[in-house]
Amino acid sequence: MKNLLLAAQVLGAWLHVDFKSQKGATATEYSLLVGLIALVLVVGVGAFGGALNTWFSTLGTTVSGW
Repeated sequence: MKNLLLAAQVLGAWLHVDFKSQKGATATEYSLLVGLIALVLVVGVGAFGGALNTWFSTLGTTVSGW
């Protein structure tokens, strides 16, 4: 019975340490994901910025003519 309790305590300690190390890895993964999304947004706006500017200018001219 003591061996079973000791094994449960060792398993609990190992899981506790493993989950602590996973929190850091998860935070790092999320920060990389946010950085990648921000990079895609910046590149997308840079690539389509001229077309969006033209579209909104035409829309503004059309609306002001109503």
